[in-house]
Formats: sequence, structure tokens, C-alpha cells
Amino acid sequence: MNSTPLSGQVALVTGAGRNIGRAIALALADAGAKVAVNVRSSRDEGQAVVDEIKVRGGEALLLLADVTQRLAVDDMLASLTRHFGRLDLLVNNAAVRREAAFADMSFTEWRDAQAVCVDGAFHCTQASLPLLRKRGAACVINIGGMTAQTGASRRAHVVTAKAALGGLT
Repeated sequence: MNSTPLSGQVALVTGAGRNIGRAIALALADAGAKVAVNVRSSRDEGQAVVDEIKVRGGEALLLLADVTQRLAVDDMLASLTRHFGRLDLLVNNAAVRREAAFADMSFTEWRDAQAVCVDGAFHCTQASLPLLRKRGAACVINIGGMTAQTGASRRAHVVTAKAALGGLT
């Protein structure tokens, strides 16, 4: 009998190099899941999470991919499949954490938050569906955050993106 609730399952956590994503990846590993740790560019942070999971006795894989780019997401899932052979749980956590006063915010900053939070979740979820459907009892979790309901000073772009993510859920 398995002593951990997620023993044998495989999870992919986007934006897992720090903050909430890191905590989610570690918690999933502690629950017995094999964890694919996704980061866009912070290889050192992602590798630190992978190393911490391994020190705790878990199994993890670092996957560098920009979730705003569908081809990068497809390549990430192909690497995950080659390594683990399956996917049971997708956690769409990737986000932009930059702050800017709304009056001073550029449209590029606005769109970057939407691209990472909303478009990234779209790409990852849609691309993962064939793998998740094979599992039958697979799961997708979209991380929105409290600020989607409460707001946050200097983060209108991120709050809007996280609120929009609720529609995908």
C-alpha cells in the first residue's frame, strides 16, 4: 500500500522556480508525486527546486520553457513524456510579478501579464489534454491568487490576468 497520496503520479508545475510555484512543487513531491519543475529562464532557481525535491527523496525534472510560446510548451511536454511517460496533474501557476502604476504602465507590460497568466495556461492545458485524458482521473489546477478578488496596488495587469484565469477553470 502506498504511504503517500500521490505516489506514482506525475505533476507539472509551471512557474515553479520560486514563491508559490516552488511551494506547490515541494508539496506535491512530499505527497509522493514525481514533479516536472517548469521555469521560463531562471535555470538556477528551477534546478534548486529539483535538487531540494531529490534531497527529500523525490523525483523531479527541470523543464525550461516559455509558456507563452506553444511550440515551447509542446517541446516541454514531449520532454516530460520521454522522462516520466505520463502526466496526471497540471498546475498552471506561471505569472508575472512586476509592479507598475496603472497610469505609467505600458501596453507591453499589460499584455505580458495576460500572455503568461492566461495564454500560458491555455497553451499548457490544451497541449496537456491528450496526456491527461489517458489517465482518466487527471487534474488541472489554475492558480489565481487572492488579489484576483481583492486587488493589489501597482499590479492591475496581474490582477486582471489572474481574474481572467478563473474563466478557464
